[in-house]
Amino acid sequence: MRHSSLFFLAFLLCLPVALHAESPARHPIAIEDIYRMQDVTEVHTSPDGKWIAYTVTAADRESDEFVSSIWMVNWEGTQNVRLTQGKNSASSPRWSPDGKYLAFLSSLGDEEKTQLWLLDRRGGDAVALTDTKDELSDYRWSPDSRQLVLVMTPGDEAKKEVAGTDLAAPRFKNEPPIVINRPDFKTDIDGYLDADAYSRLYLLDLQSRKIEPLTNSPNADDASPAWSPDGKRLAYASNHGGDPQATGMTDILIIDAESGASPRQLVRTYTPDDSSLAWSPDGKQLAYLVGSEPKYYAYGQDQLAVIGVDGGTPRVLAEQLDRSVIAPEFTADGKAITFLFEDDRHAYPAQVPVRGGPVKKLTGPGFVAIEHSSAKGHTALIAANDQVAPEVFALEKGKLRKLSAHNDALLSEIQLGAVEDMDFKSKDGTDVHGLMIKPPGYDAAKKYPTIVWIHGGPKMQDDHALRFDLYPLQMERQMLAAQGYVVLAINYRGSSGRGLAYQRAIFADWGNKEVDDLLAGVDYAVAKGVADPERLGIGGWSYGGILTDYTIASDTRFKAAMSGAGMAHFTAAYGGDQYTMQYNHELGAPWENTEAWVDISYPFFHADRIRTPTLFISGESDFNVPVIGSEQMYQALTTLGVPTELVIYPDQFHILTHPSYVHDRMLRYYDWFNKYLKAD
Repeated sequence: MRHSSLFFLAFLLCLPVALHAESPARHPIAIEDIYRMQDVTEVHTSPDGKWIAYTVTAADRESDEFVSSIWMVNWEGTQNVRLTQGKNSASSPRWSPDGKYLAFLSSLGDEEKTQLWLLDRRGGDAVALTDTKDELSDYRWSPDSRQLVLVMTPGDEAKKEVAGTDLAAPRFKNEPPIVINRPDFKTDIDGYLDADAYSRLYLLDLQSRKIEPLTNSPNADDASPAWSPDGKRLAYASNHGGDPQATGMTDILIIDAESGASPRQLVRTYTPDDSSLAWSPDGKQLAYLVGSEPKYYAYGQDQLAVIGVDGGTPRVLAEQLDRSVIAPEFTADGKAITFLFEDDRHAYPAQVPVRGGPVKKLTGPGFVAIEHSSAKGHTALIAANDQVAPEVFALEKGKLRKLSAHNDALLSEIQLGAVEDMDFKSKDGTDVHGLMIKPPGYDAAKKYPTIVWIHGGPKMQDDHALRFDLYPLQMERQMLAAQGYVVLAINYRGSSGRGLAYQRAIFADWGNKEVDDLLAGVDYAVAKGVADPERLGIGGWSYGGILTDYTIASDTRFKAAMSGAGMAHFTAAYGGDQYTMQYNHELGAPWENTEAWVDISYPFFHADRIRTPTLFISGESDFNVPVIGSEQMYQALTTLGVPTELVIYPDQFHILTHPSYVHDRMLRYYDWFNKYLKAD
């Protein structure tokens, strides 16, 4: 893989950004526009604050893959340069602390491993720093820019070499058998996890390119490394405290940055999401995220905590926020910590004093903040709203200034549907909020066919962001609206952004309050004269597909449904998906609490109540919500004579990774709903 020397020329010549042509006449968003959408992610600000590196992912029609490339934009927004070229994806850009280099992860081809690459700001093509047979997933620069810590898992070739050392072992012409002796034995995309599939930390010397092991924890994953400011130690997250499936606990440890060192446990906590470790600038404190207890795995709100690196009692900051904290960073003076948080269809950057105090929002509600990165007093955000897809923004005095424009040309040609807030009461009086997306050219004198489009999670929220990512519910809302449908996006109980009690309301009681909330949203749209009660549809992916099954087994008003990557018979999911810890803690094992398992599986055991023609879609290799969930419900409706269809995408996981499949899936949505709802 060769990377363009535009990187070098941009610094010398300060190439300007090309101006796009005058916008053509606008049209409703079309399926073909999928091939023009660009997803902007992974923002990282240079140490001097003058440049922001980030990743852009777009569909490549020829290879039928989503390809990511590294870009950078200057703080003024006058120069925007693509740094990597070709068919090979590049991701995870990070500047060296001395500002001389930009590192990233990439592979040379479909059969090659991901390696760590380096671009020199003084010029030249990218150079591979590693040539490892292991699976490289993450890395961090040392403060002096002389070392990097790598997160790697033994690769297939390394496992074969170990297996081949036993002369008595058979020599397999095909892949050797997978030997499993760990409780958490499968995960989506990675597949089956054998006894060697634990991540470790390694030290890479930049000059010699030598890689040495730093950790070697038995039966534990070491991840989320963070360097101390003096570069002498590393903090990281692991699960030394026994079976993670049983305890759900995470250990935060500190280790000297030299091979052979022994780690010291700093604190044991429960953090189901990323630990997000961050050192204070003086090296005396460590910030991290604290989750709820394991039984609330699916409904947790991560809180922000700090602890002295020499030990002591942790302190929780922003206790009154009642929202989940995301991606904490210390300010340069160490007096405050910045982070992101979701809040009722929005997401904000915020700040809280380290000594304690109120949380201060850093922006207003105009944009949904998705990522952030700060250096030298400059904060860059990736943000979006209903009319602007994710782009890089500069945060200045509470205002956002746009720095990148990857989707501007496309959006200048598209007429999007209007997005309005919905606030209504559920069956039991609970306040429920959501979004209503109206078709372009909406006529208030008409009643429209209406589709309830349900987000997954459930620990997610529908927000005011037009996202072009691989989990494209926001984009799908607009594409369905372009077909003449009103689309309802309802943040049912269990969703994030409304507080801990709202999330936990569905604990061990799935398909009950959420269904009430969805139906109340439909009643609201009908009462407003917007939705045609004779032309109602429903659909969603993941937990959205699960809720689709629950809803059509509870109510017969819907004339068409789409259940994507859903599950209705949860006993069949036990051991078949990656949520055994949640099941054990929230429901109890099936043989211990059989009645509860039957109750939450009512769409399967009461499939005879379903009258709605339903399309089922799944990825063949999905270990998150396995394909058996769609297969069983398809077979049930076939047996009952209810119109149905099952679509399985070969070799695909929970998220479809081939643009042609994403294209095809959207066409099937259109065909199914148009067949039964007859949109104008």
